[in-house]
Amino acid sequence: MAKLLVKFQRYFRRKPVRFFTLIALYLTAGSLVFLHSGFTGEPTVSENEPNPIEGTSERTELQDLGVLQLNRGFKEAPESLNPARRFGPWFKSTSKDTAERSKVGDYGGTWSRALKGRNVREKEEDRAKYIGCYVDNTHQRALRGVSFFDYKKMTVFRCQDNCAERGYLYAGLEFGAECYCGHKIQAVNVSEAECSMECKGEKSNICGGVNRLSIYRLELAQESARRYGSAIFRGCFHRPDNISIALPVSQVMLNMSVDKCVDFCTEKEYPLSGLAGTSCHCGFPTTLFTLHEREDEQLCAQKCTGEDFESCGTAEYFIVYQTQVQDNRCMDRRFLPARSKQFIALASFPGAGNTWARHLIELATGFYTGSYYFDGSLYNKGFKGERDHWRSGRTICIKTHESGQKEIESFDSAILLIRNPYKALMAEFNRKYGGHIGFASHAHWKGKEWPEFVKNYAPWWATHTLDWLKYGKNVLVVHFEDLKRDLFVQLKRMVSLLGIMVFEDRLLCVESQKDGNFKRSGLRKLEYDPYTPEMRKMISKYIKTVDTALKVRNLSGVPDDYYPR
Repeated sequence: MAKLLVKFQRYFRRKPVRFFTLIALYLTAGSLVFLHSGFTGEPTVSENEPNPIEGTSERTELQDLGVLQLNRGFKEAPESLNPARRFGPWFKSTSKDTAERSKVGDYGGTWSRALKGRNVREKEEDRAKYIGCYVDNTHQRALRGVSFFDYKKMTVFRCQDNCAERGYLYAGLEFGAECYCGHKIQAVNVSEAECSMECKGEKSNICGGVNRLSIYRLELAQESARRYGSAIFRGCFHRPDNISIALPVSQVMLNMSVDKCVDFCTEKEYPLSGLAGTSCHCGFPTTLFTLHEREDEQLCAQKCTGEDFESCGTAEYFIVYQTQVQDNRCMDRRFLPARSKQFIALASFPGAGNTWARHLIELATGFYTGSYYFDGSLYNKGFKGERDHWRSGRTICIKTHESGQKEIESFDSAILLIRNPYKALMAEFNRKYGGHIGFASHAHWKGKEWPEFVKNYAPWWATHTLDWLKYGKNVLVVHFEDLKRDLFVQLKRMVSLLGIMVFEDRLLCVESQKDGNFKRSGLRKLEYDPYTPEMRKMISKYIKTVDTALKVRNLSGVPDDYYPR
């Protein structure tokens, strides 16, 4: 045997090409055997182990170890090899559903892409059950709960997760990037072919179509998950004079509790729930019931008949909660029907709340706002006017941070938004180093970045306002602090300058949707004051300069809370 091996060795030394040819043939034969086993080997499917979905984009543990898994031609690895995707506690499944999913086969090219997408959804993890494709429109939404948009990263799971966290029964996706939640579907079912748009963040799944919703029923693990939930306490209010019109739906509940009244109004698709002793009233905020004049809560301090530790108001003084139902009277938005020849600026120093003001203006007027710049993250979150050139004439006003004479004089009028410089500087620093709703790191605050930022940006805060007061035409000054404190009055002033006739009921709707998607959480605050005495001394001088410039023009000076620093 040893002599035979020696002879082979000597032979291949003289003929190296034949040696490498033999190696190549050996590897080819091994590959063919591997391919054959991959095509013919079917994974075993038990009652508790669903058949894996072909063509999914999930990474497996083998991929994490550097081994590539082939998706085309090979059967995917059994689900037992796939790490469990993180789901909330609201999913539930049955072995029957699992068995049914395991029977669903692959689809050839003759099937429509919409139908294939539907069956992929049905075979997906047990987070929800696909209901169908439904009609939707901006005036009468099929799902009337909260909504959010992401024109870059929207996925089916993300929409379902957001709706489930808020306790909704249904999640619907539209236009590939829009997510709507609700407790009831108020629309007609249509052909699956009409829901054919791929999700922006997940090409393998379908996310509705143009005015078409792909709707899922969320399988909540606990009934209590959709009860009471995130209802917001609005306060104690006097009984409205015309209660049958102000709060049109009511029901007597002898065993009254906050949960029961909120659930009743949620089911009836109303955003307000009013408790009056043993009566539950539902409605919208209107001029008949504005929620602007709060009463002392002691006037509503009557115990609920069904819950000793809660107040349920009286026949004269109502306890009011805002339910999870979205007030859709102000949610429709579009471009101007005719191009405007007037260019109105929404001007502010960076960090002064310009994005928030745009959100309010869009809800109040129903028209998109534009921008002097282009910010993809804002466009992806629903500010569709962001992509238009600022002189397109299709938007109601144009965001700008510019402060040069030439730039200012290119606008016909302006809303000038001014904010406390201490707050504005910190907000812009957080945006610069943490994104629109993120935060700068501790290292940035303690490093050289913060002192340099204040040195460069603090003077700009003052010159920005001074330039707009000097060169701007028809300038309306709005203080950020006043807008927060009295949104209804200040927003009414802003809309008036824009030349739009808006009903007060729509402005009341805006009040209940005022936060938007770009409000930075107040939970994470610095534990120390980042401003040094030298910084405060410099900024105080700029505040006095701006205050004087405003008063010279017979305008109200800066708010008092600018000065305590």
